Amino acid sequence: MRVVITGGAGFLGSRLAHEILRRGSLTDARGNAREVRELVLVDVVAAAAPGDRRVRGVTGSLDDRAVVEAVITPDTDSVFHLAAVVSGQAEADFDVGMRVNVDATRNLLERCRTCASPPKLVFASSLAVFGGALPDPVPDDAPLMPQSSYGTQKAIGELLVSDMSRKGFIDGRSLRLPTIVVRPGKPNKAASSFASSIIREPLAGRVANCPVAASTRMWLQSPSAVIDNLIVGHEVAAERLAGAARGAASDDSRAGRSLAPVQSRSINVPGLCVAVGDMVNALRTVAGDAVAERVRWEYDPAIDRIVSTWPARFAAGAGRALGMRADDDFASIVRAHIADTAQAGRAPI
Repeated sequence: MRVVITGGAGFLGSRLAHEILRRGSLTDARGNAREVRELVLVDVVAAAAPGDRRVRGVTGSLDDRAVVEAVITPDTDSVFHLAAVVSGQAEADFDVGMRVNVDATRNLLERCRTCASPPKLVFASSLAVFGGALPDPVPDDAPLMPQSSYGTQKAIGELLVSDMSRKGFIDGRSLRLPTIVVRPGKPNKAASSFASSIIREPLAGRVANCPVAASTRMWLQSPSAVIDNLIVGHEVAAERLAGAARGAASDDSRAGRSLAPVQSRSINVPGLCVAVGDMVNALRTVAGDAVAERVRWEYDPAIDRIVSTWPARFAAGAGRALGMRADDDFASIVRAHIADTAQAGRAPI
């Protein structure tokens, strides 16, 4: 089996690669469990070599058709499309966001049409596809009403995945991932970057600025849970996707909510609804007052304007029906990050 991960050098891509290599096999679009013989990691920067003969790295951008043609060969069986320009950068630079998040995604999908048989494709989407007045919690089939360029670009990707799946070109599924915390490394241009910074930086002895109010609620998930859910999203058969979505829609209908037609190729991934102030309180409980006091509350209207458009709680009935999971509580996410950094040889406190 030949598997491609776009964004393979990134935080999620590298973790996903290690999990696929550990598993050793995946299920193809025909329902057959097959050994992973080649894992291709493509990114704009070189991926760290995991020291496994099954892995091949490709450096380049997906808006370059030659790169896409080299990566998606006719014998490709599965694609995890994680590569994207993050939310803050997509909002600040419209052209870059469109080129990477829309044009490159279409390049990838069009190339998948040339495969010997329709490949499975997991598209990493976002809760930013929603916005405006929405039920609480948000059902899987709520209307797409993005309030940012990033959300619009992800919504376009979802619609392309859905339509190309309908046409039989791919076996696609779009997973709307929660905000992932705690990400290692340095802050990036994602509007949600602060959600990791206010945990990661204080644990490392540094001050972190929080640009939104303590009452701001977010839909969150740990890195390990996200990787598990990406694998679940890949492994599930297409007919189960539709069945889970119909079941979730029936539950919402009985609850008296009026919903749009089921979009069975898009799934809200389960998460944890947490107020930002409660995130800091969990940090205080786990690591102590001195660590929590390193968080500074400095309002940033540009960040708040984006984050405030994101819904904070989702029903995620279809995802749960498929076997996806949420974290138990935010304190467990903090503890997991401390354990991860310690295992990597970095003292978190």
